[in-house]
Amino acid sequence: MNTRKVLFWSLTVSLGGFLFGFDTAVISGAEQSIQKLWGLSAGELGVTVGSAIFGTIFGALFGGIPTDALGRKKTLFWIGVLYLLSALGSALAPDNITLMIARIIGGIGIGASSVAAPVYISEIAPKEKRGQLTALFQFNLVFGILIAYVSNYFISKSGFGGEEAWRWMLGLEAVPALAFVLMMAKVPRSPRWLVVKEGNIEEAKSVLALINPNTVEESLADIQASDVTKGSSIKEFFSGKYSLPILLAFLIAFFNQASGINAIIYYAPRIFEAAGMDANSGLLQTIGIGAVNLIFTMLGLYLIDKAGRKTLMIIGSIGYIISLGMMSSSFFQDSLSGLSFWVFAFIASHAIGQGAVIWVFISEIFPNEVRGSGMALGSGTHWVFAWLITTIFPYFQSTYGGGKIFAFFAFMMVIQLIWVWRMMPETKGVSLEDLQKRLAPKA
Repeated sequence: MNTRKVLFWSLTVSLGGFLFGFDTAVISGAEQSIQKLWGLSAGELGVTVGSAIFGTIFGALFGGIPTDALGRKKTLFWIGVLYLLSALGSALAPDNITLMIARIIGGIGIGASSVAAPVYISEIAPKEKRGQLTALFQFNLVFGILIAYVSNYFISKSGFGGEEAWRWMLGLEAVPALAFVLMMAKVPRSPRWLVVKEGNIEEAKSVLALINPNTVEESLADIQASDVTKGSSIKEFFSGKYSLPILLAFLIAFFNQASGINAIIYYAPRIFEAAGMDANSGLLQTIGIGAVNLIFTMLGLYLIDKAGRKTLMIIGSIGYIISLGMMSSSFFQDSLSGLSFWVFAFIASHAIGQGAVIWVFISEIFPNEVRGSGMALGSGTHWVFAWLITTIFPYFQSTYGGGKIFAFFAFMMVIQLIWVWRMMPETKGVSLEDLQKRLAPKA
């Protein structure tokens, strides 16, 4: 295998994950300034912060269309353009409505990238390295979150921009967005897409030769044997042929958000301020969140092709239950001195479990001809619930308090643990075509 080329392509495409993470987390440093500037209520703030995630729903649900029709590479290029427009629009927004429109544009990019990027990487990666390479998307996602937290903290602490500092926080994303657009020119088209969607055997063979010249004919034969293009319509997708992978994708995406991860990512400074910290200390703690997230994502990246997807999900589920239970207890007892530790434990549990596994797992379980549609369904489910939780969290926190909210999240993670134990299949070390035979035998 040409490790350098495959790694370079995977890293380039996974920069879409960096922009995803940066865009997701950067609003946490700006939301209180935005609320003060335009006099927003808790409900209005939730809608404003949730506007990006509202966009992700459309990007995710419909991202499979260009991913399959235009190709993974071309779709990712236009996703980079959306990120660039969103960053500039957010930084220059004259009012709250314009800001929400710009954030929705970025959200469309986030949703579509969560479809196209994992699909592309899974289709160029050899089966023994597929977990690690696809999980680079998640690694870059959490790296983007960390960089967003770091930049927010230093912009705030330095006083740069004064009351307009939030504009610099949001606008900084334009730099990596432009880099991503330019770098996509160096990435070839997916060989599986070329065969299944374009019938372009010669270009597919040239890409496969770049990946591994010793397995070109074998890989091509496997792809052609799995090509059931007639099953690629929406009607066929929901005909029952793919009922098991559809259910698996829905549930892993639903449980990902039922943990409360996006509520903590988006509103971390508020949660820390509830523990008695000042604004700068709250922002500094978010850097700790980003660092823990990155460290444990790296651990998950190392283990995903060794221990397997299911094992990591079990470890993460147990960590979720313990950390969320203790966070809930801290709020109920009004004893918040140890809250930071349990927030960090929660982030570590997410990073090594759901964070490392979700995009890899969904990108693996669907057959080649409907992988874009399957990824769109899983990603769309993820973002529908992310939008819902992010939008209502400020209201529920102010109305019911953290104790009840985190107890609910802990209960949902008990259900996730049961699902993983009883139903989730292990996919490590299995080719995409063999997984098709196991999970969608009627296709």
